[in-house]
Amino acid sequence: MVSGDASFRRYFRFSQNGQSFIAVDAPPPQENCQAFVAFSKAYRQQKICVPEVLAVDLQQGFMCLEDFGDQQFSQKIQLNNPELYYQQALALLPGIQGLTHTSLGPIANYDQSRLDLEASLFSQWLVNTHLNLTLSKKQIAMLNNVENMLAKNFLTQPQVAVHRDFHSRNLMILDNHQIGVIDFQDTLMGPITYDLVSLLRDCYVRWPNAWVIEQLQIVWSNNYKQYSWPEFKRWFDWTGIQRHLKAAGIFARLYHRDNKAVYMQDIPRTLGYVIDVAAEYPELLELSQWLKASVLPAVESSLPIQGLRP
Repeated sequence: MVSGDASFRRYFRFSQNGQSFIAVDAPPPQENCQAFVAFSKAYRQQKICVPEVLAVDLQQGFMCLEDFGDQQFSQKIQLNNPELYYQQALALLPGIQGLTHTSLGPIANYDQSRLDLEASLFSQWLVNTHLNLTLSKKQIAMLNNVENMLAKNFLTQPQVAVHRDFHSRNLMILDNHQIGVIDFQDTLMGPITYDLVSLLRDCYVRWPNAWVIEQLQIVWSNNYKQYSWPEFKRWFDWTGIQRHLKAAGIFARLYHRDNKAVYMQDIPRTLGYVIDVAAEYPELLELSQWLKASVLPAVESSLPIQGLRP
């Protein structure tokens, strides 16, 4: 079995006539193989390297895919010259953002209803279920206000196709040194900075903020100078806060609902982004202070030395 991910999918490598393939078991009640097949074709039409779907049984949730190997982007960037890999990965985004539809029709919007659902993940799974914290009326009002501000930032940006999980564990380094993209089936039309912040403020690896901003400025200068730098950076920062609050809730849900404890160790890093970035904006300072004083210490004390609960 090949290493899995945070989904219900299972991956198996097999060989035939000296060639390696990946078999995917994606249970239809939880996973959408039809969307995977459609987006695979659409991404490939945009010259984005994604695994070719060689065979599929939609009814049973089985697929046979091209094998991208085992070399993750996350492993390569820890060795040397991370800038080169990041520049190569970031160069893929204009192609992804050029998507508008698949064979199933127009790409769905990352709309207010989805944002409302994602906003509830943080409170429900991390604050309530994992930490068992009772929020005061003032804290509830603060969180509601923050959610509204983040949603406005989210929805008023230029809307383009976004991968939604464009991070170091969903990029592969192929034998020809090309970057392959996986886990793309949840693509939506969303804010132009979403995939940028997914990669540069990755939930699984953190780089110095000065380096992150330097990379962002390069991307902005090359592709997005029609927007002012202060506006673009604010979009980036606030989109990251929305994404990281959601991710913290999802990591707690993976533990409590799906018995996947390993993701709990990523919550302090994820909350750390929110604390540091929100502190730069007066409108979000109360959120930063509350997370730093109450939520992050509670998370850290709930994890044993190895970073995982028993």
